[in-house]
Amino acid sequence: MDILVVGSVAFDTVETPFGQVEDVLGGSATFFSTSASFMTGVQLVAVVGEDFPEEPKGFLKSRGIDLAGLQTRPGETFRWKGRYGYDLNEAHTLETHLNVFESFHPKLPEVFCSAQYVFLANIDPELQLEVLAQVDKPRLVACDTMNFWIDGKRDALIKTLKRVDILLINEAETRQLANEANLVKAARTILDMGPSTLVVKRGEYGVLVFSAQGVFSAPAYPLEEVFDPTGAGDTFAGGFVGYLASTDNLSDSSIRKATVFGSVMASFTVEDFSLNRLRDLTWTEIEARFRKFQALTQFEGLS
Repeated sequence: MDILVVGSVAFDTVETPFGQVEDVLGGSATFFSTSASFMTGVQLVAVVGEDFPEEPKGFLKSRGIDLAGLQTRPGETFRWKGRYGYDLNEAHTLETHLNVFESFHPKLPEVFCSAQYVFLANIDPELQLEVLAQVDKPRLVACDTMNFWIDGKRDALIKTLKRVDILLINEAETRQLANEANLVKAARTILDMGPSTLVVKRGEYGVLVFSAQGVFSAPAYPLEEVFDPTGAGDTFAGGFVGYLASTDNLSDSSIRKATVFGSVMASFTVEDFSLNRLRDLTWTEIEARFRKFQALTQFEGLS
């Protein structure tokens, strides 16, 4: 089944200890859509400026991504500039220019309103609520957020979470949202807010998934070279929700498998800057790395 994603399409300027790129394609909706497109169709809703060229549109269309919801407005496209040190888990924002994204209000094409799978990328929770007001009865709503919204728009975020099935956030955001230092207790608090599943992204330490069925842990794939972690979380979400939508199976075992698919996709993204690694990625490579993930955690039981 197709996935509806609402988020940002942007130009990124990124510096890491291993190189630098300027004005490359980025944004939460872009990384999510590209990742999910390996498994299912994607309907993208975002906004760009008049400066947005045809080439990235052509790339997204080549991945089977429906751009009927991509608005073009007078002005410039959202731009972000950041730097990573050798601790690639934390980005240091140098510049943020929201441009047309500052006045963005998502307007769903009519055909998008019946989407059964919805991903609300990291945007203002008031905008996330605007999206939920436009969709009919989706089978699954997944959501991302960040510390800025947890602090500044907490009431709207809590309203959103009451209508969300799966929340995907990082470890620090989990503790901040729950106001609880212990991660397990924090997860329990968040599940009481509405989501049935909480996915905690822990960077190089992997992923923890909390639900009524228990806790599932998936490792991060050990890589010899990591060039740019920008978009890794959104790529993970794309692989995660993409797998669920492609199977239309929301069982606990399917969510566990989706977690590994998300980790697989994220592991490819960080191997190069921007979407460069995903541009030439093949399904054969994805399957091979999925099997390597399985091998990482296989062991014999007690005799």
